[in-house]
Amino acid sequence: MPQKLFSIVATLAVFATVVGAPAEESGRDGLVQLVAQVQKADYEGDRAALLRLHGQLEPFLENKQLVSRVQYWRGFALWRRALNGFNESEDPRELQTDLQQAVKDFNESSFVDAKFADAKIGAGSCLSNLMFLNRGNAARMKELIAQSSAILNEVKTEAVDNPRLYWVLGANVWYAPPEHGEGQAAAIAMYKKGLDLIQNNKTRSIDPLEPSWGEPELLMNLAWSNLHKSTPDPAAAQSYATSALKLVPYWHYVKDILLPQIQRAVDSNQASRICSRKPSAWQTI
Repeated sequence: MPQKLFSIVATLAVFATVVGAPAEESGRDGLVQLVAQVQKADYEGDRAALLRLHGQLEPFLENKQLVSRVQYWRGFALWRRALNGFNESEDPRELQTDLQQAVKDFNESSFVDAKFADAKIGAGSCLSNLMFLNRGNAARMKELIAQSSAILNEVKTEAVDNPRLYWVLGANVWYAPPEHGEGQAAAIAMYKKGLDLIQNNKTRSIDPLEPSWGEPELLMNLAWSNLHKSTPDPAAAQSYATSALKLVPYWHYVKDILLPQIQRAVDSNQASRICSRKPSAWQTI
């Protein structure tokens, strides 16, 4: 190659590298911003925003290096749209549509990165919630149980230190018979294990595109569990809910739905204790 032509080609190559790098970084920055919006919309219970953001994430699938994470956050948006819909008693058909698409997104994320445990955890949870929605259809239930069990059993061997796994497993075993090693006590133990794992690893630096959520969610489930277990503990429930709100003060479900339920139970407990006290001498006169 002539020296002059070689010089021109080399210059163009350097120019392309310099110009291309900021563009790629800018694209990643845009993705990070959308992921932050997805998580915020989840806590706010903004189902319309979650659906919109699912669509806004789609163009980022063109980035082959980040496609598994893009698909994860797309699945996450619809997963949380469905969970928020359960809290608001939305149309079950709409919830089912969201969960089915979320499973597809999570599975596509896993296909690209087979070692990405969080995508499998998300898919397992969605399948479990689909089981609830299809509890009147025996054939569909059998199919969903097989799919969910296969995915979650796989993750149990691959990601025993993932705190989000215990958030999903706890919800799955809550209603199961204690004689099978499951039930309310087992669920609470799983939530506590997940909480310990996440609180003991807070110092790690985490890429914003990697899932790091879990501490508020585990605190919330411990609050809900203590409120709804066979022998309720409203005081413990209130403590866990308050801790969750310290981390996410604007969490719609905890602030506007769960905490008022807990407060009513706390008030009822206090009233019961007052009524059950032995009357003093002046009260008996």
